[in-house]
Amino acid sequence: MKEKEFRQPSFGLALIPILAMAVLLAVGYGIYKIRPQVLLVAAAFITACLGFILRYPWREMEKGIVESISKAMPAILIMLSVGILIGSWIACGTIPMIIYYGLKLISPHFFLFTACLVCTITSLATGTSWGTIGTIGVAFIGIAMGLGIPLGPAAGAIVAGAYFGDKMSPLSDIPNLAVVVAGSNLFDHIKHMMWSGGPAWLLGLLIYLLIGLQYQAEELNSASMDLILSTLEKNFHFNLFLLLPLVIVFYFAIRKKPTIPGMLLSSVVAAILAVIFQKTSLTTIATAVNSGYQPHTGVEAVDRLLSRGGLMSMMETQLVAFTAFSFGGIMQRTGMLAAILNRIMKFVAKTWSLVLTTIATAILSALITGSSYLSMIIPGELLAPIYRQKNLAAKNLSRLIEECGGIIVPLIPWSMAGVYITGTLGVPTLSYLPWAFMNYFSVIILAIFGFTGLTMSRRLREDETLPGS
Repeated sequence: MKEKEFRQPSFGLALIPILAMAVLLAVGYGIYKIRPQVLLVAAAFITACLGFILRYPWREMEKGIVESISKAMPAILIMLSVGILIGSWIACGTIPMIIYYGLKLISPHFFLFTACLVCTITSLATGTSWGTIGTIGVAFIGIAMGLGIPLGPAAGAIVAGAYFGDKMSPLSDIPNLAVVVAGSNLFDHIKHMMWSGGPAWLLGLLIYLLIGLQYQAEELNSASMDLILSTLEKNFHFNLFLLLPLVIVFYFAIRKKPTIPGMLLSSVVAAILAVIFQKTSLTTIATAVNSGYQPHTGVEAVDRLLSRGGLMSMMETQLVAFTAFSFGGIMQRTGMLAAILNRIMKFVAKTWSLVLTTIATAILSALITGSSYLSMIIPGELLAPIYRQKNLAAKNLSRLIEECGGIIVPLIPWSMAGVYITGTLGVPTLSYLPWAFMNYFSVIILAIFGFTGLTMSRRLREDETLPGS
């Protein structure tokens, strides 16, 4: 069948897959907790049925799926490398050492400031906001109760720090997914986020410092924190050599070398250090690289914090990415995405209007789906072509969808993150929401950037997954 025989979709028809996906995710994921990849397959099926109505054969739509996924493969391979990296770093003691010395920074005189800072360091080192909140966060809530500090501000500082560290960590699935969706480079994306996230973080820390001055300082006495510290010290041998894997990753990032070789080299060095300093067997290292590190410290909080990493830990994110790009590939091949974009283009003549549209779409997706992944995938898939048309760098889009989608989700009471945090810390979402300053300060800063044009980088090359884009 020739292309001239294909029917052109109307704007109304093109909206059907978007509306169907929104309903499926809102009901299926929001109410019945069905995994998002299953719902995305259903949305792709509905889109394919409409493609048949437009006289597109399956082979043509299949080409769209393959092309869509193939464009994302470099970033998907980075995500797999991250899984290997986390497992090997925990096994050699790099991540445990960062957590250990981060916890040593606690000061009872500056509780909110310290809680946010330590949660940032822990989440940055582990790449998991949930793991940080479920371990270090719980310990801080216990300390806050003992010191008589209100739990709303305490939980807000914990959530803000954990999610800031998560979004800035190359080990986290959130920034990795953002760059896959937008088509940018991981380390360029993280550096670009410093323009918005950095000021938001510093401003938040300053506010926590000022608020904390009104609390009466008491002597710190936390059995749970002491237990975590003593357990880490007992199970790992710490020394400066354990920072070598971290130095390797930073070197490759600063020198703008290829990301994957740097991560794999860092993982190999970490495995060698694990054998030398932690006396870890090759079998244990191989298990950590494949299915994640499995600690047996006898302390549940520490085991939960360090039980992560490995190739298999990235499978959920990979499936969401594959199914989302399958949906997007059919939308693009059948012309339905173009029909929507042509209508949107009428309202985004200026950079500021495109930025505000991206912010609104990301927040709306977060409110509808309650998912960090989907609140980035939906606006990213929809708006990436417009950023290319306007010659704006993909890292602008990846920054916007992560800051306004993935990081806003924990502030939504009915989201999975909101439910998890409330259940874990015992603090209602609406109680900590006003105090999680960094989560929404970034959105305000990005809106200002949109109006002024500050930090809105132009495209430098066709393939923006390469370093230095």
